[in-house]
Amino acid sequence: MNKVRVQIDYPGSVISVNHYKNGYYTKPETRNFMEELGWLIKMSHVENWKRPLSVTCSGRFKDARSAPDLSNLSKVILDAIQEVSGVNDRDMRWHDGERTLGEAKPVLIITISGV
Repeated sequence: MNKVRVQIDYPGSVISVNHYKNGYYTKPETRNFMEELGWLIKMSHVENWKRPLSVTCSGRFKDARSAPDLSNLSKVILDAIQEVSGVNDRDMRWHDGERTLGEAKPVLIITISGV
């Protein structure tokens, strides 16, 4: 079984499915997040893994007010993985992970595993 786990700073609601577009265009902050995530994943060559890929997103946040609904991040994260690997998001399964509160700097922990 293949597995990669990356940690990336959480930039806030700009990556939420409700806020990442400005009309038809992806916001620059969202694009930067997607590119950074792509570079973190690229070296794992997930495109060669057996499908479906399992994508689990967990996070550490300051408080409950600043903690997002992790499901709302799925579109942006799965699209970032698709851009870097070419794996269609139809071949990925999203799972919400744990939300931990009390951290000074909010981060997302994204785990991708192949069957």
